[in-house]
Amino acid sequence: MIIDVHGHYTTAPKALEEWRNRQIAGIKDPSVMPKASELKISDDELRESIQSNQLKKMKERGSDLTVFSPRASFMAHHIGDFQVSSTWAGICNELCYRVSQLFPDHFIGVAMLPQSPGVDPATCIPELEKCIKEYGFVGINLNPDPSGGHWTSPPLSDRHWYPIYEKMVELDIPAMIHVSTSCNACFHTTGAHYLNADTTAFMQCLTSDLFKDFPTLKFLIPHGGGAVPYHWGRFRGLAQELKKPLLKDHLLNNIFFDTCVYHQPGIDLLTGVIPIDNILFASEMIGAVRGIDPETGFYYDDTKRYIEAAKLTPEQRHQIYEGNARRVFPRLDAALKAKGK
Repeated sequence: MIIDVHGHYTTAPKALEEWRNRQIAGIKDPSVMPKASELKISDDELRESIQSNQLKKMKERGSDLTVFSPRASFMAHHIGDFQVSSTWAGICNELCYRVSQLFPDHFIGVAMLPQSPGVDPATCIPELEKCIKEYGFVGINLNPDPSGGHWTSPPLSDRHWYPIYEKMVELDIPAMIHVSTSCNACFHTTGAHYLNADTTAFMQCLTSDLFKDFPTLKFLIPHGGGAVPYHWGRFRGLAQELKKPLLKDHLLNNIFFDTCVYHQPGIDLLTGVIPIDNILFASEMIGAVRGIDPETGFYYDDTKRYIEAAKLTPEQRHQIYEGNARRVFPRLDAALKAKGK
């Protein structure tokens, strides 16, 4: 089967955004702050939002299952305080859970965390546990920069993050390292901030010994790893100067990359530089890049076409499409096996 490990609910009914706008207004005027119970979205509305969008494209493009999380740019952890983020995360995660229940063969959840700048990450654990234990989610999205482009949090190697890592190890779940909206005018959200964060996360891990403390911790760095594969020699050289082990021993037992790279030369480079065991299929469809490439006539985010055209063996494609996802997401593997898949 073909598992897309990077999907966001970018097509949620308009009522979700309208409720969020009211919540943001309520930060300044508490008298207009909405209750979570005031958001009304029916199952029929959820079905329509998925069947006409993600599910339609999955069927057209030939993917089977999407690992599905709330819309990344909507996480906006820099807005409001922890209570605002907690309520918002709870709402967004519940919608993804409902989608996974309406389409159990096609979607399985990954949780947004209720992060807030300057707040102890341990406060995220109740929502994390609820999503994994009650909703059957298989992982989390971890924002290394809740400030929205100002990078006020410690690096991922800092003990600041250890409560999250300890819970990840306990529950045997990976984290996709994914920032949200940039509120810094210097960094375009999807064109700069996301790719900067991917590269930054990798470098934070390279300069540390994080995985000595957490040898089973797993990070999935999206968007093909940002600049990492393109500058692999630079990172190898920096690790060498810092007296770190070879990257394959230092990081590649714990760090993985997805295929949200939207042109053939990029996928060719990714699969030629990064070991196949560290690459997971993904498209982030109906996400950052939604248009049609005039050079090919196909959607930029139809990443399966690039994998099919890459110089890979059938066994390597299987690893990228399915095998690696089952290994990196053990709870996904267990859920599939429970269905006889």
